[in-house]
Amino acid sequence: MSLFGLKFGKKKLKEEERQLQANNRDFNVQFEYANNSIKTSKYNFFTFLPLNLFEQFQRIANAYFLFLLILQLIPQISSLAWFTTVVPLVLVLAVSGVKDAIDDFNRHKSDKHVNNRPVQVLINGMLKDEKWMNVQVGDIIKLENNNFVTADLLLLSSSEPHSLTYIETAELDGETNLKVKQALTVTAELGEDLQKLTEFNGEVKCEAPNNKLDKFTGTLTLRGEKYALDNEKMLLRGCTIRNTEWCFGLVIYAGPDTKLMQNSGKTTFKRTSIDRLMNVLVLVIFAFLALMCLILAIGNGIWEYDKGYYFQVYLPWAEGVNSASYSGFLMFWSYVIILNTVVPISLYVSVEIIRLGNSFYIDWDRKMYYPLNDTPAQARTTTLNEELGQIKYIFSDKTGTLTQNIMCFNKCSINGKSYGDVYDMSGQRIEINENTEKVDFSYNQLADPKFSFYDHSLVEAVKLSDGPTHRFFRLLSLCHTVMPEEKKEGNLVYQAQSPDEGALVTAARNFGFVFRARTPETITVVEMGETKIYKLLAILDFNNVRKRMSVIVRSPEGDLTLYCKGADTILYELLHSSCDSLKEETTEHLNEFAGEGLRTLVVAYKNLDEDYFQDWIRRHHEASTALEGREDKLSELYEEIEKDLMLLGATAIEDKLQDGVPQTIETLGKASIKIWVLTGDKQETAMNIGYSCNLLHDDMEDVFIIEGSTSDDVLNELRNARKKMKPDSFLDSDEINIQFEKSSKKTTVLPDEQANGVYGLVITGHSL
Repeated sequence: MSLFGLKFGKKKLKEEERQLQANNRDFNVQFEYANNSIKTSKYNFFTFLPLNLFEQFQRIANAYFLFLLILQLIPQISSLAWFTTVVPLVLVLAVSGVKDAIDDFNRHKSDKHVNNRPVQVLINGMLKDEKWMNVQVGDIIKLENNNFVTADLLLLSSSEPHSLTYIETAELDGETNLKVKQALTVTAELGEDLQKLTEFNGEVKCEAPNNKLDKFTGTLTLRGEKYALDNEKMLLRGCTIRNTEWCFGLVIYAGPDTKLMQNSGKTTFKRTSIDRLMNVLVLVIFAFLALMCLILAIGNGIWEYDKGYYFQVYLPWAEGVNSASYSGFLMFWSYVIILNTVVPISLYVSVEIIRLGNSFYIDWDRKMYYPLNDTPAQARTTTLNEELGQIKYIFSDKTGTLTQNIMCFNKCSINGKSYGDVYDMSGQRIEINENTEKVDFSYNQLADPKFSFYDHSLVEAVKLSDGPTHRFFRLLSLCHTVMPEEKKEGNLVYQAQSPDEGALVTAARNFGFVFRARTPETITVVEMGETKIYKLLAILDFNNVRKRMSVIVRSPEGDLTLYCKGADTILYELLHSSCDSLKEETTEHLNEFAGEGLRTLVVAYKNLDEDYFQDWIRRHHEASTALEGREDKLSELYEEIEKDLMLLGATAIEDKLQDGVPQTIETLGKASIKIWVLTGDKQETAMNIGYSCNLLHDDMEDVFIIEGSTSDDVLNELRNARKKMKPDSFLDSDEINIQFEKSSKKTTVLPDEQANGVYGLVITGHSL
């Protein structure tokens, strides 16, 4: 039963903070949290007719014919039978109503299927099969391999070592690579012991429901101890469990409070530009109709006043009409009825039928069929398909959309020396192809056989125990969030949330620094055949503001070291002044790598003082368990310790374009569709990719680069670009300038400008 039914008329207060106890429904019910039932449909049996009619009468023609029907029910002005209007109006409403009913029936069907999925819930010490919709906040549930995640869960334990759980998030963010979640050590000990899980009475305090898929802040209090919770310990509704036999989770958010549903928004009545255009056209026809009826009514009034009075015997006035002006007034509405066919109600029926037919053509289009996955095109709605022909702009991500999202370690720079290119006997660089001799990694029993590298000098540097080279690959094997799987002895498979990380860890593996195992407190690396266990003391997470990640580890020898990798523009600001000459050499290599379209990262390290670190880690624990301002407090601590780093070098990774991308972009360009691509790469890399995928090309008149550091600089660069693309754009007679001059608080849509040629535009992240 819904909360609305229980608390009719009582407005629910906005949730500021969520508090819940595991295995305690009596405690949790006082907060009136939503259950796990979802609803994506727009109507039910009782609301369909009023709501659907309300939506349909937003179309001006439908409202007009309803108004006409009302007029026809007035005997004094009705000149036609009422059913002459009712029949076509009912037909139009019925066609649209049936189509909307079918769409909503499918939504109801989908909701019912999801709400009735079975899940195992821990109740009174036993696992019982329950429907999804009966799951409540605070319940502990069991999920198995390939199960959909029922609600937003705190991961408690799993079948995998160290309570790892592998999930696929394709339905949330479109990414098909597996992501790894890890439970707290204190809950991982619960395992699948139902007795321990039943006795688990942890209390969670966390943020209110929100739509941020990548963020979660909370704390778990258990036996008087407080533990920090973040997004890495959460399984979100919409994900799928993969490569994990079983896992247990505590329900934090259910049903409409889950992040998936918070992002879905309310199902609304969508109107296309053709609908809006038809409304405008009908309004114009209305005005024309009103003008005709007015002229005819005035004519009637004049005639009745001047001549009609003498014809009363033959043409008597209707009952209640006692003047020529009143007769003219009634005649105005009579002509509105008589001339109703001027308003084309059939136009709406025709458009609906065309849309339906067009959706079938989309489904049957062989050119949009993808044979590898046996996936045809599918028109999910019949109301919006004509919008496809009116697209002016396409905004696209680069990685995984234009590119394959398959990363290969291609080149690197270590201590001022560049590796990855192959040279002949005369010192000339040669092109790498299928016949080029690959580096032999057979000396390394744990090497990945699929990894290819062609520069033999890097292997020699590793074998000669070159200090910077060893430290470089040690950093790559330690500074990451990758999880290893070893189903058979020596057969390592890495599960990486980011393909870049997977490529770097695989490179370190092949060059003799094999990342072998991870626990929440340790990282095991096989360094040139010798197994070493590093204590993992802190992970300084990557985010879009920091653009770097760091780890702090203690080596078996007791040394404390911070390893860091990130964007060159960020890391260069954090380097020790003694690295200036090495920075210049590395920058040259980075520019070369970027010019070849490679994705680059800079790596650095720092040896830490024991006393300072103990003080820092104490403050770090306090910040990580704070519920308010956690991110800001952690960010300050990260900034404090990531200073005076020593530069090691840089990495370069290749991500090849998907098949057909250049041809597709060229075709879209011919259709006058403007394409914007967003990428986190360096400017040089981005431009190189732009040229390789035909987004930029040599036939362009010019490519403008916007890289101003202040808003005034950016404004001037954009103005100069506009002036070159359209020299007369700054004249007072220019339509856009006229719009700018008008001071109005209302949002105005500026008309499109036609450039005097084909141009490209590159905007750096800071300028954007």
